[in-house]
Amino acid sequence: MVGCQATPSNSGVTKITLWQGVNPPPNRDVLQTLVDRFNREHSDIQVESLYVGQAEQQLPKILAAVVGNAPPDLLWFNATLTGQLVELDAIRPLDDLLQTSPVKDEIDPSLFATMEYQGHTWSVPFGVNNVGVFYRPSLFQAAGITQLPQTWEELRQVARQLTIDKDGDKRIDQHGMFLPLGKGEFSVFLWLPFLWSGGGELASNNPQQPANVNVADDKGAIASLRLWRDLVDDGSVVLSLPERGFEIDAFLAGKVAMQLTGPWTLGQFQTTGIDFGVFPIPKGDRQATAIGGENLFVFKSTPERERAALKFAEYVVSEGFQTDWAIGTGYLPVNMKARESQKYQDFIKKQPAVEVFLAQAKYGRSRPIFPGYSRLSENLGRALEAVLLGKSTPTEALQAAQRRLDLIFQNSD
Repeated sequence: MVGCQATPSNSGVTKITLWQGVNPPPNRDVLQTLVDRFNREHSDIQVESLYVGQAEQQLPKILAAVVGNAPPDLLWFNATLTGQLVELDAIRPLDDLLQTSPVKDEIDPSLFATMEYQGHTWSVPFGVNNVGVFYRPSLFQAAGITQLPQTWEELRQVARQLTIDKDGDKRIDQHGMFLPLGKGEFSVFLWLPFLWSGGGELASNNPQQPANVNVADDKGAIASLRLWRDLVDDGSVVLSLPERGFEIDAFLAGKVAMQLTGPWTLGQFQTTGIDFGVFPIPKGDRQATAIGGENLFVFKSTPERERAALKFAEYVVSEGFQTDWAIGTGYLPVNMKARESQKYQDFIKKQPAVEVFLAQAKYGRSRPIFPGYSRLSENLGRALEAVLLGKSTPTEALQAAQRRLDLIFQNSD
């Protein structure tokens, strides 16, 4: 870990490290190209971008690095980690950067909720996305489906129609839908749009206070878990391998007709040449999706390295970076000028799926950023897994989750 800590070199060049978990691999190539551009344009700063695994793999490394006083200079991670990093006194607030930077007014205003905690700004947005349903139009056409599902009931019906034994051997060759199995944050993130769509809330009174979390009696949580279990009981679903809900092989091979994912997979889909489309998360009580993406945190270090890290953070939010990052990966630009640029508008014309995510963004909800979010996510994940595997009913699973959360959050007060 200590070897990762950046130090100013004798040549007058400040070397800093960026830890990231960018996936899929083609998106990491896009990031490296943009980091190389920054390094060329700033002869006095050199950023080294290091892939340190997916969120569940990153977290223990980050916390160990903080405790061992050898953190990276910059961290790419979702904003839910904010409260924990603030509690650890590991990151510096970015109020001063935003006060003096012209890019502040260019950031999508809806993203400030992911940046601010207890009266300070702790991160800047790196890329934003939300969850939708990707589908294979050719499979819909072959099954005689002409209308995309707009409600939960229609989703169930369409999933059943798309579940087919093609060769008559009494084994299903094509399932309607692929759902993520696992207790990890990725599975929870893909399920949350359904909780919110069903009228549910994670923390109704004050989203920055974990003590307000009550999932045991939450109608949206119960209804959305029941929907996912119904899809399994219908025989319409293939569950992913544990913690592999991001894999798209079955979708690419035409073995499943629908999959929950986001615009970060657009680049990958484009290179395969398969037919695909996207539709918004079907509605329960209301339209909803989960806002995802990652923010950029600056760790406390030396004034020199912090200045270099702030310079890179400003670059990340800029119109030029955001336009190229969005076109290369499918993420939505966090910079409004980038979103309105001719270059990006031309990209949307070629890739209409992006429009679905842009239009759906107004219904997006952000996850809480209080210190205990990882414990909340872990317990929601356990409930989700228990229901999908048929080990528990939605109500039982959520009551068990709430009992554990009450112990955790009451003891932490």
